[in-house]
Amino acid sequence: MQADMVAPTPVVSRFLSRLHSPERPVLVFDGATGTSLQQLNLTAEDFGGPELEGCNENLVVTRPDAVQAVHRQFLEAGCDVIETDTFGAASVVLAEYGLQDQAFALNKRAAELARTVAQEYSTTEKPRFVAGSMGPTTKLPTLGHIGFDTLKEAYREQAAGLLAGDVDLFIIETCQDVLQIKAALQGVEAAFADVGERRPLMVSVTMETTGTMLVGSDIAAVVAILEPFAIDILGLNCATGPEQMKEHIRYLAEHSPFVVSCIPNAGLPENVGGVAHYRLQPLELKMQLMHFVEDLGVQVIGGCCGTTPAHIQALSELSGDLKPAQRPCRTEHRQRLQLSYEPAAASIYGATSYQQDNSFLIIGERLNASGSKKVRELLNAEDWDGLVGVARSQVKENAHVLDVNVDYVGRDGEQDMRELVTRVVTNINLPLMLDSTEWQKMEAGLKVAGGKCILNSTNYEDGDERFFKVLELARRYGAGVVVGTIDEEGMARTAEKKLAIAKRAYRDAVEFGIPAREIFYDPLALPISTGIEEDRRNGLETIEAIRRIRDELPGVHVVLGVSNVSFGLSPAARISLNSVFLHDCCEAGMDAAIVSPAKILPLVKIAEEHQQVCRDLIFDRRRFEGDVCTYDPLTKLTTLFEGVSAKEARQSGPSLADLPVEERLKQHIIDGERIGLEEALSEGLQFYPPLEIVNTFLLDGMKVVGDLFGSGQMQLPFVLQSAETMKAAVAFLEPHMEKSDGKRSAKAKFLIATVKGDVHDIGKNLVDIILTNNGYEVINLGIKQEVGAIIAAQQEHQADCIAMSGLLVKSTAFMKDNLQAFNEAGISVPVVLGGAALTPRFVNKDCSEVYAGKVIYGRDAFTDLRFMDAYVKARAEERWDDRRGFLDGIPEGLSIGGDVDAVEEAAGEVAAEASEATPEAAAVTATLPVSSERSQAVPVEAPVQPPFLGASLLEGPEAIPLEEVITYLDRQALFAGQWQMRKSREQSREAYEAELQERAEPILQSWLERVRSEQLLQPAVAYGYLPCGRDGNDLVVFSTDGTQELGRFSLPRQRSGNRYCIADFFADLRDGCPTDVLPMQAVTMGEEASRFAQDLFQRDAYSDYLFFHGLAVQMAEALAEWTHARIRRECGFPDPEGLPIRDVLAQRYRGSRYSFGYPACPNVGDSRQQLAWLGAERIGLEMDESEQLHPEQSTTALVALHSKARYFSA
Repeated sequence: MQADMVAPTPVVSRFLSRLHSPERPVLVFDGATGTSLQQLNLTAEDFGGPELEGCNENLVVTRPDAVQAVHRQFLEAGCDVIETDTFGAASVVLAEYGLQDQAFALNKRAAELARTVAQEYSTTEKPRFVAGSMGPTTKLPTLGHIGFDTLKEAYREQAAGLLAGDVDLFIIETCQDVLQIKAALQGVEAAFADVGERRPLMVSVTMETTGTMLVGSDIAAVVAILEPFAIDILGLNCATGPEQMKEHIRYLAEHSPFVVSCIPNAGLPENVGGVAHYRLQPLELKMQLMHFVEDLGVQVIGGCCGTTPAHIQALSELSGDLKPAQRPCRTEHRQRLQLSYEPAAASIYGATSYQQDNSFLIIGERLNASGSKKVRELLNAEDWDGLVGVARSQVKENAHVLDVNVDYVGRDGEQDMRELVTRVVTNINLPLMLDSTEWQKMEAGLKVAGGKCILNSTNYEDGDERFFKVLELARRYGAGVVVGTIDEEGMARTAEKKLAIAKRAYRDAVEFGIPAREIFYDPLALPISTGIEEDRRNGLETIEAIRRIRDELPGVHVVLGVSNVSFGLSPAARISLNSVFLHDCCEAGMDAAIVSPAKILPLVKIAEEHQQVCRDLIFDRRRFEGDVCTYDPLTKLTTLFEGVSAKEARQSGPSLADLPVEERLKQHIIDGERIGLEEALSEGLQFYPPLEIVNTFLLDGMKVVGDLFGSGQMQLPFVLQSAETMKAAVAFLEPHMEKSDGKRSAKAKFLIATVKGDVHDIGKNLVDIILTNNGYEVINLGIKQEVGAIIAAQQEHQADCIAMSGLLVKSTAFMKDNLQAFNEAGISVPVVLGGAALTPRFVNKDCSEVYAGKVIYGRDAFTDLRFMDAYVKARAEERWDDRRGFLDGIPEGLSIGGDVDAVEEAAGEVAAEASEATPEAAAVTATLPVSSERSQAVPVEAPVQPPFLGASLLEGPEAIPLEEVITYLDRQALFAGQWQMRKSREQSREAYEAELQERAEPILQSWLERVRSEQLLQPAVAYGYLPCGRDGNDLVVFSTDGTQELGRFSLPRQRSGNRYCIADFFADLRDGCPTDVLPMQAVTMGEEASRFAQDLFQRDAYSDYLFFHGLAVQMAEALAEWTHARIRRECGFPDPEGLPIRDVLAQRYRGSRYSFGYPACPNVGDSRQQLAWLGAERIGLEMDESEQLHPEQSTTALVALHSKARYFSA
């Protein structure tokens, strides 16, 4: 067995020597390779032809100069590590381009290119390193997209190529599935074994904005699952900016035994005109990562999507100035030092600590073919849903871990284990104990279980070979292991023998690399209920063995199959005996038990007499007179429970069967529970038509699922399970539908495809599942679909609706092109656009302007479902038109392209009406000449004297006291305008004011309190003063030294009356030079306000959405008033002490602020240059290509402090 323990020889690693050197330097990885390559404007020919366009990995052959140019950019910027251009160079990804046979060669070549460039820049003082990049592929093994062995082999081949090219380390990055990480790690280790040497390993996971990985794993699960592996660095990259990573990084810093890395995007991506925009500037990225380094001990940093050489240069400057905070981490793998890691098992979703507070680790025992007739029957019938139902019952009984045993003579145990575990891992949020006497079955389960499992069990019954084989599985897959006290002589009966076997196993396991904290000893609870003399001491010997194992083998755990002790007794007697035995074992030190919690009673519920008899039996306290037994506790216990029925001591709440049939049907969908589904449907059919069951109760359940998914409370696999349950329900009801009302089984046809150049299909397939299971026929064309293929499919199938999906930002551009092609092909059916890169504004405005029909923003699969249901209904009632859409108005919750323009057009009409009282007046005004002469009503005044020139930022509660801002809140605009609590025609002013005090004010105070406690509003201000001067109707703005013209505002002038123009409120230019100063301001309530408001809307919390959104908008206006008052004060025109808010709102102060879009300065786009001059991006404020400010609750303004400055319409 020693041969199995030989690991690849560790080469003296330059990288690890640098990482763990006494200086503990902060090492900087490079930035976004893909972003940098895109900026080179490469053509299809550069990639090797149109069929290979977008395959960056092939550039190492076709354009190696471009790849090396990107490497050089980042090395020039000062990074320590460059990554190879191999993110998607696994064969399973290259197969999308027909390059799967080139995997080894492409990886080797990429490593060689990077190595050559790195050596050019490497010095003794600043060595440069090459990391072999290995991406997540496009397959999620947990969801069954690809087999474990296939994925492992792809990673092994990729790693072999990178090793041949001489990388310094490996980075397995952007990981979205923990099972994928395990396959990658095994593949890399296999490559190490092939060449006989190893390199450092780094794993970087991607946590979505939901707070978990794509398959639902939280950060605690990630640490628990990966702790057993020989990796050197564990951290995060991609998906979000550093702000969203903060809590995850904090957890890693406190609990991970590895060096921590953080490689964020340059903020959250935003879609601006089909292009990804990342707002986080280099300095901002540097400042945020500085906190991670200084306070949390992060030692490896870098940049992902949207980061440029400028970002990396900023990080390189940081690395030279800072030392990471001290935190313990492993520098070698053999001992697997625990450090601050808390030992735990894990499902794919979350971790479960081995050490439970106020409890032992409860391992649910009912999913066990060896001990359950019901499970054997379900297994033999291959009723997987029934078996999952058994597993789900263990969750309801509060089990912490789920024991899974499929040992059943005559069946293919490996196949059974695969089939069952595949279903359990996505349906049950519990870690698994894989239980079998055959290691092959355990491995079959390990290959489909992404979490951290416990293997049950190994022993010395067949000598060392099987014992070490199971240990090898535990080490390779990162599992805990149960060791039974059995050796070549059989099961140990005495405490002394049990301890001796335990010590032997302890020595062997620890030397093999399994730490004591991962060992669970099973001292074997043998029956004490047989009456056979040699069995009488089984209970007390087991309890003594537990005590000695815990005392003499520090760090280990003890687990017991408790119910074995009572084998053969009546069910009622077993419950009492098992409960007392469990209690006494825990007192002796047992910390885990395989038990059915529903069949255990707390001691307080067991009569004292019964407890005493049970203990007498456990400790063999028979009484004798001579050779005659006068008291046998076994006989006494049997007598006590003779004729007593066993009742489960606990219930986990009402079962589905207890609910009314309507609620039961809905709950079946929410739970994804198929056990009892057909019975519930049959009962439902007695009261309701099948279509009503589908459209009311089942779809209500799916709506709840959609809400849970959208709010992050339900993970993707559970959504799929609910969809599958819906599918089963619809399939059951379909024959009844056809029989009763002749409805066709498909409501409509839905054609869906992922667009050209995009290989992501998870979201598209989810839409397919949801719609298919709701009665729609879905034609799923797959990924990378050219527009010609989509048009051809539409012409063939005549679908009622087309959907296009894309995850990449470049996909959005293809979508717009496709829409134009649809026009040319005469297609006019509605088109749903979905994918992470899309925004409602982009779809509803940019895309709507292109397509002759209607476009719909598909936020998620349930949006698509809602649209299709409303669309089908409207068509049936002849209330839908392909060009005009819904003829009776857009249904609530849907967002249809074109409605944005309608709103803006209406706003324009209102403004026009406000500025022109009558058509006759407008006609007269239009005939007057346009003048550029200063208004005679505006005399020249002395220029403003500001406290500084340039821009300044205000952020945080000290700079912007929220309570001061609240004093500027316009309640009338809030209550009547935003909240639409308007005075009725019959209501007096006094009654209306009283109603507002009674109804609106308490709501306002409640929300203000919530804003304070939850920090929902994060006000920030960019304001400042720049030299300026009037030039006719233009206001010209200069640099702070007055020498360079920055830009100008061309402003309209009234053609009659006072002929006001904003430019008149400033002094004229003198010889082309500035003579005055322009105050400017830009304020925002922060991204959190927009995010929270959107979250309320997505959760259908419409009233809360109305209240909060309106408050946030008006608080932005209040912040603008507060900032304007600050500017007045700084320039020598403070407001009178105690100026009431009504006077502020009535503009009873000197000067005015003019926001772009109003008649006096109507060009909204002019705000763009103002934002640039103020550096407003530093407070997260920007303008998109459609001239909308983001975040939404933001406003900008020019400020004039002239004594005659007032609002007016030009």
